[in-house]
Amino acid sequence: MTRIPSVTDQQASPQTQAVFAEVKNLFGMVPNLIRTLAQSPAALDAYLKFSGALSQGALAPADRERIALGVAQANRCAYCLSAHSLIAKGAGLSPESIAAARQGEGNAVAVFARQVTEKRGAISHEDLHAARAAGLGDAQLVEIVAGVALNVLTNYINNVAQTEIDFPEVAL
Repeated sequence: MTRIPSVTDQQASPQTQAVFAEVKNLFGMVPNLIRTLAQSPAALDAYLKFSGALSQGALAPADRERIALGVAQANRCAYCLSAHSLIAKGAGLSPESIAAARQGEGNAVAVFARQVTEKRGAISHEDLHAARAAGLGDAQLVEIVAGVALNVLTNYINNVAQTEIDFPEVAL
């Protein structure tokens, strides 16, 4: 059962209703994560701006999904794992690539993101050297860390709230 309720259209302020309309235009729905974040308009705004900024960065959509999958698996967030499994498919990831990303495997982005997640940013010189040797530049490294942080935020919100999953459910 949800511990922090989602904000319904009727409960939403006019400003939040406008955000819901924008999200619905983009995704065809207003995910329950967005509705839960709407309990705090400041948190919702921060999430949307952070996510939007990273979508304009150096990482391809498939790599941003690899990060989301690996972080969700590490944090045992069933909501994000379900959502990003579907989004990753739309970003062109195969079922095998999705499975690898969940384990922090398959490419340098997935490996580095999992290392950052598991080590809470305290990676070794060897980890950083390996990421660079695999072709990741400084902009990508910084965006991977930022992507991990963004996904930790959503994982923790969903784990605390026990947000109702409104995507095809994926087992942890």
